[in-house]
Amino acid sequence: MDRLTSMQAFAKTVELGSLTAAATAMGTSPQMVGKHVGALEERLGTQLLRRTTRRQSLTETGQVFYERCRVILAETEAAEALARDLGARPRGRLRIGAPVNYGAGKVAPLVTRFLRDFPEVQVELSLSDRYVDVVDEGYDAVFRLGPLVDSTLVSRVLETHRQIACASPAYLAARGVPQHPEDLVAHDCLGYVNWSGRPYAEWVFTKDGRSRAVTVASRFQVNDGRVLVAAAVEGHGVILQPAAVVETAIGRGRLCPVLQHYRAPERTLHLLFPAGRSTAPKLRAFVDRVASELGPRSRD
Repeated sequence: MDRLTSMQAFAKTVELGSLTAAATAMGTSPQMVGKHVGALEERLGTQLLRRTTRRQSLTETGQVFYERCRVILAETEAAEALARDLGARPRGRLRIGAPVNYGAGKVAPLVTRFLRDFPEVQVELSLSDRYVDVVDEGYDAVFRLGPLVDSTLVSRVLETHRQIACASPAYLAARGVPQHPEDLVAHDCLGYVNWSGRPYAEWVFTKDGRSRAVTVASRFQVNDGRVLVAAAVEGHGVILQPAAVVETAIGRGRLCPVLQHYRAPERTLHLLFPAGRSTAPKLRAFVDRVASELGPRSRD
C-alpha cells in the first residue's frame, strides 16, 4: 500500500475518532481505512491504535507517530502547493512602492518592460519618499534606500544608489568648476527637500577614506529630482542627485559631472516584500526581474 495514503488514513482516524468518519472524509470504505492502518502497524511492528467495540485510543507509540505524521502530511501539502504555484502563470495586480526619483528613473521603465512580458499582470506603482508600511498599506513590494531596521519582511539587496554632483556647461563656464567640496560654498546649489520638508543642506564627499561635509545654500529647493535636473540644465546651479536621475542629461552633454575625484554619498537599495506572498507567481516573477536588472553590480 502507498505509505503516504496510509499515514493520511491513520491521521484522519485519530482526528475524526473512527474508521468510519475517516473513510467518509477520504471518500473510501472503513474497511480500506482499516487496511491502511493495519499496514502501518505491520510495517512498524507495533500497535498504533487500541480498538474496542465502543472506542479507540492511541498507544504511546501511536501518539508519537501521529505527531510526526501531521508534520509530514503538512509538508507534503505545502510542497504540492508550491509546485502548483511554480507551474502557474503570473497574473493579477501588484502594488509596488518606490522613492520618487529612483522610481521615475529606474523602476517605471522596468515595470513597463515587465508588463510587456507578462500581459496578465497589472501593476500599480506608487512613488513617494515617505516611509510606507508594506503590510498595513497593502503593498506587495517596496524599494527602500539605506540601512534597514529589523523587520519580518524579506529583503533583496539591489544596486548601490550612487549620487553625482553636476552642473550645465554654461554655468561652469561662467562660474568656474569647483575643485574641492569646500568650493561649493561660493556656488549656487539647487537643493532637494525630502517628504518631511527638510532640505538636504549638507553634502558629504569622501576621498582617501576621509569625509568632507559642506553646507550648501540653496535659493531653489524642490522635492523632485527631475525638476532639479531641468533647473540645472537651464544654468541655475550645481545639483547633487542620483545617477539614475542625471545620467541621461550627462549623456547628452547637457550636464557635466564635477568633483569626480571625490566619492559622493551612496546608499544601498533593497527590495522588500512580505514572506507570505513570496511564492505568488506574479510577485516571484517581479522579484526575479528586479534582481536581474537592478541587482548588485561590480564596481569600476
